[in-house]
Amino acid sequence: QVQLVESGGGLVQAGGSLRLSCAASGRTFYLYTMGWFRQAPGKEREFVATITRSGKTTSTAESVKGRFTISRDNAKNTGYLQMNSLKPDDTGVYYCALKITASVGLSADEYNYWGQGTQVTVSS
Repeated sequence: QVQLVESGGGLVQAGGSLRLSCAASGRTFYLYTMGWFRQAPGKEREFVATITRSGKTTSTAESVKGRFTISRDNAKNTGYLQMNSLKPDDTGVYYCALKITASVGLSADEYNYWGQGTQVTVSS
């Protein structure tokens, strides 16, 4: 069982930046593909970005492409989501997740482990 803890959320003005972190328990982080998802009030959880075990392959949602960057440091058992040029529409709870299979994962159903989420609020 892997436990995930997100951090780095907060309140930021439009145009600002935040860096989210996802710390995984144990030493098996490198075995998993990682993803970031978000959920706005009254909306379904949506895919944001994913990165494969080695970090060589990533995929990012069109809505955040060019603004958000996913990365990972397997030695630190930690994943990241760098968010730049934030917009009010980016507001929501951001979750990191891990999946056992090696391919990139665009659907929440593919993921096996989830963090508790961190709130990101972007003011206009």
